[in-house]
Amino acid sequence: MYAVKGSIWIEGNNGTFIGYGRAILLEGIRKHGSITEAAKSMKMSYRQAWQMVDNMNKQSKSPLVEKLTGGVGGGGTKLTKDGEKALTCFWELHNKFTKFNVVATEKLKL
Repeated sequence: MYAVKGSIWIEGNNGTFIGYGRAILLEGIRKHGSITEAAKSMKMSYRQAWQMVDNMNKQSKSPLVEKLTGGVGGGGTKLTKDGEKALTCFWELHNKFTKFNVVATEKLKL
């Protein structure tokens, strides 16, 4: 049988704004409160994760991820309201795209 497949992402003026991998990274930052820990959970280098976050922050009207100041427990990072909004928007789009692929596959007459 054949199946309709594909990837979806939101493109900005400077390339990918958010896609599947970046969404997973943002979820990891939300969960762990740390770019380092989010990167480790994805088996990704900190440098690559930081570059992705920096790229998203620079393309957005306001940052998606912000640094927290240090203290007894140290600093960290968290998603901003715009970060949460971008993540929600991406997953809604991703879910619609996934459903489209299923329906299109069912309608294939090859």
